[in-house]
Amino acid sequence: MFMTDENLKFQKYLVWQKRLKNVPNILASTRIVLAFLMYLFLVNRNIFHIHPSWMDYFAALIFVTASITDFFDGFIARNFNAISKLGEILDPLADKMLTLGAFLGLLYLHRANAWAVYLILIREFFITGLRVVMASEGLSVKASFAGKVKTVFQMIAIAFLLMNWICGNCLLWIAVILTLYSGMDYLKAYLKEHK
Repeated sequence: MFMTDENLKFQKYLVWQKRLKNVPNILASTRIVLAFLMYLFLVNRNIFHIHPSWMDYFAALIFVTASITDFFDGFIARNFNAISKLGEILDPLADKMLTLGAFLGLLYLHRANAWAVYLILIREFFITGLRVVMASEGLSVKASFAGKVKTVFQMIAIAFLLMNWICGNCLLWIAVILTLYSGMDYLKAYLKEHK
């Protein structure tokens, strides 16, 4: 039996779609490795025998690269229907490892305000727990617009702090406000579902 051009195109599309489904997982796994490398550059500043400012540049470059993989990970997963169960676990894990590694490294270098980091991490752990509860109840756990804005501000603040630029802590406090606000959004959505 001969395949028509339409059938052949459809078969190629299915193969391409199957390969594309793995791309977000590969990007999330890459982000996990990059989070570890960034943390290494932040807290082991003497092992490479280079000037500390270069360690800042390398850590910032790794962080920005990892943040870009986060964008493409989500973009591909949403727009090409490449969402998988593994991806639903790997993506938030990679995000948390990246931000946690950055914040711990910045605290180690005395560049980030400890209270700001504490408030952000408490919110992240609380919302992660809430999302697990929501998922177990079959409720939607998609990120809100406020959640996406807070992520962008956190990334900008972290990049400024990694480079040791002025206004880094000001941006961090803006990120704290947005982080707490987006956390309230999640909580309101959850409570609304239970009225």
